[in-house]
Order: sequence, then C-alpha cells, then structure tokens
Amino acid sequence: MKRRTLMQGLAKTAVACALPLAALAQAYDTSRIVTIGGATTEIVFALGEADRLVARDSTSLHPPAAQDLPDIGYMRALAAEGVLSVQPTLILTEPGAGPPETISVLEAAALPLVVVPAPYSAEGILTKITAIGDALGVPDKAQTLADQVRAELDDVAAQVANDTDAPKRVLFVLSTQGGRIMASGTNTAADGIITLAGGINAIDQFEGYRQLTAEAISTAAPDVVLMMDREGDHSSTAETLFTMPEMSTTPAAQTGALVKMDGLLLLGFGPRTPKAAQALHDVLQEQS
Repeated sequence: MKRRTLMQGLAKTAVACALPLAALAQAYDTSRIVTIGGATTEIVFALGEADRLVARDSTSLHPPAAQDLPDIGYMRALAAEGVLSVQPTLILTEPGAGPPETISVLEAAALPLVVVPAPYSAEGILTKITAIGDALGVPDKAQTLADQVRAELDDVAAQVANDTDAPKRVLFVLSTQGGRIMASGTNTAADGIITLAGGINAIDQFEGYRQLTAEAISTAAPDVVLMMDREGDHSSTAETLFTMPEMSTTPAAQTGALVKMDGLLLLGFGPRTPKAAQALHDVLQEQS
C-alpha cells in the first residue's frame, strides 16, 4: 500500500467505493500500531486506544506511559530495521518522517503507512484528531475528543478577543548555537501557537526556521522572547540572551521578557494545545 495522507488518499478511495471513511479504514489491521510524532501518540492515548500501540518514536514523550513503549528512534532519522522489528500492522505518522530511504523500505514491505495532516491551527488539531479516529475505526470517540478540544480552544479565543492591550510581538528562538539566533518564521508550530495565544510572530518575512541577522532582530523588535525549556543548544538564560549585541536593544531585553515552556506542550499541536495557548496567553498578559 502506497504512502498517502488519510484525508486525501483514503477519502478519494472512499468515494469510489461508496463506503464511509471510518468503515474503509477498518480495512487496516490496527492491532499493532507504531506512532511517529508526539501529538499523534498523544491523540491515540487520549482516545483510549493505547493498547494497540507496540512502539513510538523518540518525540512521543507524553503521556508518561508512552515512554514505556519501545522507542524506534527520532522521526526524521528512522531505521527501517528498527520499525520492522516490532512487527507493526499500521504506522501512523505526522509529515516529515524519514529519511526517504527508510520510507521506501517500509513501502516496499507493503506496510500501511498513514500520514496524518498536521497544519498548525485550531482546525488543524481537530482534523488530526478526526483522521486518527477514523484510522483506528473509532470516529465517535474522536468526535467527543474533538468537541472537547474545540470548546477549550474557543475559550482561549474568546479571551484573546477580549484583550484590551496591544498584542505582544513574540520572537520564538529555537537555538543560540554558535552565538547565532535561530528563530521561527511563518508556517511553523511556533507561529501557530503564538497566534492562538493572541500574540504576533515578530518574524513574518520568511517561512520555517532561519538564523537571523542583527538587522532582522532589530526590525522584529520583539516584546517577548519565547523558547523551549530544554538543555543544550536550545537553552539560554535571560542574561546570556539579552546581552548578545543583536538582542540587547530590543524591547524584550529592556524588560527581560524571556518565556520558557515545555517544547512538546508548546509545539505539539495535539490535545494539550489549548492548555499551551492558555498558558502562553496568560504570560503575555502578565507582560502588559
């Protein structure tokens, strides 16, 4: 079976066969599932279907019970042997799994591999939940979870709509490796969560992640710097960050506004995203 997106590939087939998508998805053997991507794994757990999981990738760290499953490696550096060793009957993955050579081997093994849509928006989360529920043949459970998440997202959106202060300009810094600022542009998870929380991404000149020049940082003029609460190159103290020459003149540096959050919670775009958006919204309001 060829690699495909669930909503595109299966939906087209469903129309041809005149069968509901969920019913068609039951053509899969879902007794031994591997999940690739933290949010995908979280959703399977949230649907109460974790007993079908036989392994997960290294980004799947929540809920803690997920860490009891065999780890097949980082989603962008998978080894086909590791995936096949757990004898999966279905792989659920988010876009970006690889490398291509590994995907080719899995396809050659006729192993069903469903790529779940993962846009960085409120609707994108609901689509992801629905797609996974359909793949597992539990659309009713998925609808219940999607309704719950939608209500929570709507609550945050209502708070944002009632904010009276000007939105904060937020610079998401992925790393400071080598003294260079690697930051998030548009069409990224960071851009999406900043928007849901009522902020403005201070970088809108490009898509994805890039190293910023001093001029770009000055032009961005962030009120707040947002980072993941991690170690190594993804970490920096406020003192270190704001004494960098290119950062020292920004509004964020003047107030010491550095916010750190759990990376998987912040960027996962899964069932906990309303919690992440609420937390970031509250912090941004405290900066007013």
